[in-house]
Amino acid sequence: MHDGPRQHDDGLGVLAFEDPQPKDTPMYLSATFWKRAAERAIKTAAQTAVALLGAGAVDVLTLDWQALGSVAVGAALVSVLTSVASAQVAEQGDPSLV
Repeated sequence: MHDGPRQHDDGLGVLAFEDPQPKDTPMYLSATFWKRAAERAIKTAAQTAVALLGAGAVDVLTLDWQALGSVAVGAALVSVLTSVASAQVAEQGDPSLV
């Protein structure tokens, strides 16, 4: 068993160090889980906003920014909920199904 920090590839070609999480700790308490879930939520919000901007070919000056923000935040919330629901299926500390 490895007791010290371990090195891993974060999927982006960058090596990072993280402290091992005890097996009996719920993954929802893992900093790694929440970092990965937050990354997915931010990407989802940005993609949703860009899709809404491009879908209607709207004038940026007359756009309802509050509505666009609301939809993007809603999509990010759904992403976080999906990550939490996926947590039971994936490997420890990972909010992805794959």
